[in-house]
Amino acid sequence: MELGQLRTVDNVEENDDEEALKWAALERLPTYDRARKGIFNGDAGESKEVDLRKLGFQEREELLNRVIRHADGNEEFLRKLKNRMDRVSLDLPTIEVRFENLNVEAEAYVGSRALPTILNSFFNQIEGLLNFLHILPSKMRKISVLHNTSGIIKPGRMTLLLGPPSSGKTTLLLALSGKLDSELKFSGKVTYNGYEMHEFVPQRTSAYISQEDVHISELTVRETLTFAARCQGVGTNYDALMELLRREKEANVKPDSDIDIYMKAAVLTGHKEDIVTDYILKILGLQVCADTIVGDVMRRGISGGQKKRVTIGEMLVGPSMAFFMDNISTGLDSSTTFQIINSIKQSIHILNKTALISLLQPAPETYDLFDDIILISEGQIVYQGPCEYVLEFFESMGFRCPERKGIADYLQEVTLRKDQKQYWANEAKPYSYVSINEFTEAFKAFHVGRAIQCELATPFNKARSHPAALTKSKYGTSKKELLKACLSREFILMKRNSSLYAFKLLQFVFTAIIVATTFTRSNMHHKELIDGTIYLGALYFGLTVTLFSGFFELSMTIGKLPVFYKQRDLLFYPSWAYSLPTPMLGIILSILEVTLWIAITYYAIGFDPDLKRMSKQYLILAMNGQMSYGFFRCIAALSRNVVVANTSAQVALIWVLIFSGFVLARENITKWLSWGYWTSPLMYVQNALSVNEFLGEKWKVSTGSTAPSLGMSVLKSRCLFTNPDWYWIGFGALICFIFLFHGIYNMALAYLNEYGKSRAVFLSEEALKEKHINRTGEENRTSEYGARSNGNKASRKAGDVGKYQEKGMLLPFTPLTIAFENIRYSVDMPQAMKAQGVDVNRLVLLKGLNGTFRPGVLTALMGVSGAGKTTLLDMLSGRKNIGYIEGNIAVSGYPKKQETFARVSGYCEQNDIHSPLVTVYESLLYSAWLRLPAEINPETREIFIQEVMELIELTPLGEALVGYPNVNGLSIEQRKRLTIAVELVANPSIIFMDEPTSGLDARAASIVMRAVRKIVDAGRTVVCTIHQPSIDIFESFDELFLLKRGGEEIYVGPLGHQSGHMIKYFEEINGVDRIKDGYNPATWVLEVTTDAQEEFLGVKFAEIYKKSDLFQRNKALIKELSTPPPNSQDLNFPSKYPRSFLTQFKACLWRYYKSYWRNTAYNSLRFLASTMEAFMLGITFWGLGSNRRTGLDIFNVLGSLHTAVMFLGTQNASIARPVVIMDRAVFYRERAAGFYSALPCAIAQIAIEIPYTLTQAIIYGIIVYTMMGLELKAAKFFLYLLFQILSLLYFTYYGMMIIAVSPNQEIASLLSALFYTLWNIFSGFIIPRKRIPVWWRWYAWVCPVAWSLYGFAASQYGDVQTKMESGETVAEYMRNYFGYRHDFLGVVCMVLIGFNVLFASVFAFSMKALNFQKR
Repeated sequence: MELGQLRTVDNVEENDDEEALKWAALERLPTYDRARKGIFNGDAGESKEVDLRKLGFQEREELLNRVIRHADGNEEFLRKLKNRMDRVSLDLPTIEVRFENLNVEAEAYVGSRALPTILNSFFNQIEGLLNFLHILPSKMRKISVLHNTSGIIKPGRMTLLLGPPSSGKTTLLLALSGKLDSELKFSGKVTYNGYEMHEFVPQRTSAYISQEDVHISELTVRETLTFAARCQGVGTNYDALMELLRREKEANVKPDSDIDIYMKAAVLTGHKEDIVTDYILKILGLQVCADTIVGDVMRRGISGGQKKRVTIGEMLVGPSMAFFMDNISTGLDSSTTFQIINSIKQSIHILNKTALISLLQPAPETYDLFDDIILISEGQIVYQGPCEYVLEFFESMGFRCPERKGIADYLQEVTLRKDQKQYWANEAKPYSYVSINEFTEAFKAFHVGRAIQCELATPFNKARSHPAALTKSKYGTSKKELLKACLSREFILMKRNSSLYAFKLLQFVFTAIIVATTFTRSNMHHKELIDGTIYLGALYFGLTVTLFSGFFELSMTIGKLPVFYKQRDLLFYPSWAYSLPTPMLGIILSILEVTLWIAITYYAIGFDPDLKRMSKQYLILAMNGQMSYGFFRCIAALSRNVVVANTSAQVALIWVLIFSGFVLARENITKWLSWGYWTSPLMYVQNALSVNEFLGEKWKVSTGSTAPSLGMSVLKSRCLFTNPDWYWIGFGALICFIFLFHGIYNMALAYLNEYGKSRAVFLSEEALKEKHINRTGEENRTSEYGARSNGNKASRKAGDVGKYQEKGMLLPFTPLTIAFENIRYSVDMPQAMKAQGVDVNRLVLLKGLNGTFRPGVLTALMGVSGAGKTTLLDMLSGRKNIGYIEGNIAVSGYPKKQETFARVSGYCEQNDIHSPLVTVYESLLYSAWLRLPAEINPETREIFIQEVMELIELTPLGEALVGYPNVNGLSIEQRKRLTIAVELVANPSIIFMDEPTSGLDARAASIVMRAVRKIVDAGRTVVCTIHQPSIDIFESFDELFLLKRGGEEIYVGPLGHQSGHMIKYFEEINGVDRIKDGYNPATWVLEVTTDAQEEFLGVKFAEIYKKSDLFQRNKALIKELSTPPPNSQDLNFPSKYPRSFLTQFKACLWRYYKSYWRNTAYNSLRFLASTMEAFMLGITFWGLGSNRRTGLDIFNVLGSLHTAVMFLGTQNASIARPVVIMDRAVFYRERAAGFYSALPCAIAQIAIEIPYTLTQAIIYGIIVYTMMGLELKAAKFFLYLLFQILSLLYFTYYGMMIIAVSPNQEIASLLSALFYTLWNIFSGFIIPRKRIPVWWRWYAWVCPVAWSLYGFAASQYGDVQTKMESGETVAEYMRNYFGYRHDFLGVVCMVLIGFNVLFASVFAFSMKALNFQKR
């Protein structure tokens, strides 16, 4: 034994000596080399010198496991970092943020004028123009967001920002971080260490963390954080390390080897992101999902809580010393929130950083982590200073915080008029409302307020500011590194979307084969002028195909813009670094597409066989492809909205195609429009391709005319240039256009902001009045804000609601129980996990869960993020549509049937999905209309809706538009309350609520839980998942269903008085720490049941529960409730849905009527675009409709008709797609909730398009018909309008149909492009039907565009007997060349109606049968 110990000692000494020698060798290296090398100690005890630029994943993991060994390891690690610097007296930079007299004002329309209807949009634009010209004053109302706020954020102290909703918290954080919207009126001063904002770069000196989780869904968590780390760089940390190494060498100080390696690796440009990302993943608890994609609504990824942690981690990986964090606890459980805030606190305290953190519902233990607090209400600071004095201040005002009431919850309520009275404690004085103004004045006289004013009066001594504290450089690393980071990310995204690109290439090959077999050389000759015209059509089609290949970029570019805007504003990279990688990598795809096109079509069609001419055609088409990519990216960046972009693209395409030289000959273009010809990129492509082909050997055939060859005759007949130099002119012009479009694309990215980005809520007059009363206490207001909104139905029926509330929401319902046994849920093992060596086929998410939910019992479903709470609710509610489900579910003793269960249940989902273009009241009316039984009369339904609005405090927001998430309309917490109200108005017997208080402040959460408690007490069954409840909210529950990570139950039972039963159960487990007095039981139970605690205690909580008496009692209860009671019967309804098919249709039509009328981006834009296109075509083809002398005259008119059909139609289809796909998420939720069957909803959406399309067609038809000079006969005019209406309508329905059968916008774009290509080829314009090969001629009869063109042409020219120069009549020419007959118009009408019915029917039945939402 002694010998063994001696050997161990000898080995240790030997290792120490060896390490000392290695350190000595390392110290002799130059500082530059020493900063890149370290001594790495392996887990086996061996040490080796490593090059930190080559540190592997395994080594990084070993290092982090050593430096952060346990839950408190982060603090120990940070102290070691600080001690290392303290040993050589190296000071860390600190930042003190001061703000003085901040005032922020917004301008907004109020009440119904704020609703974005088509008329409001028109009047607002006119008024804005008149206001700009100082003709008319603005009717927009000025709203104060921040009012005369001042304060100090000190380094080394954690500062909590608290306040009720809409109090100005986010605005204050944005103002302090230098990110305030330029449209807001700002005054006051913000300084960092005495320096004003213009003297440094605040966006890089500080880090703003938004409450909105905006990420690229295809990237994994690790890739997202790594990219953020690469872009933010190391700041001045590298210089600090070099100084540290120099001082240590002088003082002969040897640092801890692990700390040394971490610090060196963390500042190496191009390498630091690996170790820093791994560190942040570890402290944020994201290691379990590090290689999982972030995901989105349609793509399964990480949970909402994990997304929030990714948002936090994005900024923590950077070198910032000041942090402004906005509601970072949304979606996190209280235990995780505590851990994250505690980690931030350790960094702030030890490294002297600065932090101002806004939280909605901080638990007492989380609140205790803060040193200072800023309480803000109605834009004014009520209190700022140390946390220990805040209760003293309010007690001096006569208010006291009750026992077991969280201080944070109390502070958010005590300033509000509706909640203040309950905290009044001054018995000597009767209560009267204390306004915000009174609080702020009192605080100035309070000793803490006086101290702050005194400190602000003394300017900060700039000499105390560390040279490295403030960042002067705009970006975090070199331009080269930023470009490499963006290039790397773009390459990853291309790989993730490889199936999409493969589909696009297959589509290209398919199109090429069709073109090759349509323009086959066996049918293509080189004898007559008409042969050359067909070849011209083939060339024209080739250039249009390569042009449209870039159309795919519209949706792809716009989809990534929200993330770009966020990262651009955070100065991650300049716009050029973002814009360059896409075309750089896109060149490969473009070249591949053109290669396939040329390989398949060139010789098959019979173009000139000269290899040189084939290469030149290849080069021009490749350049045209690159030009098209830049062209559509440019439009996307300028438009910034899918609907606007699609419309703009169609207008631009019409322009470039009309002036390409093929649709309209150059000599027919009026002189004052000739500039359009010279500015069209396709003109240069068409001329370059044409001279390259028609000056070749195969076209040097004598024609007997004045032209030297057939090729020259063809060029002259279409007024194309005949000089061979035009090939290189076209090539040079394309290069210029490529640079021009990408330059505009880059400029648009640099200077334009997100489309429609406005956080302003649509305020009512009543809401403004309420804000004024809260601020001043003045009940009787002058008419400055006007009378209450006439639309506020709640105030008109206040008396009825009051009477009805006494009944406790007692609409008829049947109390129901749920019992489930051995519930298991698994999914196919993700490929990322299989790649890491996991060899099982299924990932089990829920492991044999058992439980009951009963009427009158409020159950909390709780667990850490990723425990399976939402998964369990999805399963019980019947929302899961993927994966493998096992187990039994009984409803009141009978097996659960989803068809009937949807009628009696409601599900408040975590994602607040609502129709954006209806008001709050309309959303509730719509839900109640469709989901309440027909027996409930409209008056009772109205009263019930108003009561729910009162309960959830939505009455002031009744006329507010819901809006788009993260863009405009309701705030996050208002949207959450609406989600709950939408389910409550359905009067369900069973309600599932997934995080109903997530995103709400303490007061709003209390309001919601009070309403929920009232619902439960009425005899309903309610289950809520809950993340971070306050003590009083947690103890409002009756029972707890507690899950641990991995989907295992560890406690299912009663909470008891003050959570006594639950606490007793866990405290009886050997080793579990007792709960401290005043500690939140919800937080405590999550902390004592973590995986780390299980490992530390050597127990399995799930196994302990399975062996407990509680489990046995629950099993007995499950058995009892799984058996039908005597004399009972199963749920049975006469129909699947509460309302009839007709009522469902009427309600859906009403909702779509409201939405479409307010969708100005869709309808106003298509009216505007149609009018512009009408004038564009009318002016371009002015009077040509009356020219009938030659075939070229007819061809020009048909060119305009073909262009109108194709591009006005595809425009309608393109702008309809994003509208349908945005509505589809709402449709999925509403259909799953049992609002309606798919068919009446789809038919309503089909019907609502008719009046808008009718109006569009009439406006367009009148303008074009008259300007083109077509024959002014009533029959011809009305036939023209009829074909215009039918054509636009079937295109619109086609756009809706293609979305219904596609999983996403990108696939829909590709499918659309494929069919547009076919329709274009076989339309009868590019190649007449008679010249189409017999094996493809059948498609000309099933091509809708061919029938539209047939109708337009035959109705206008099919009966014209005027003689042409050739000697034949116009009617004969139409019949002989195109095959159009006037007496066939009746059939044409019927076929076009048939296409409308077909596309509409496929849309309706696809919406019914297909579901692309994976849950």
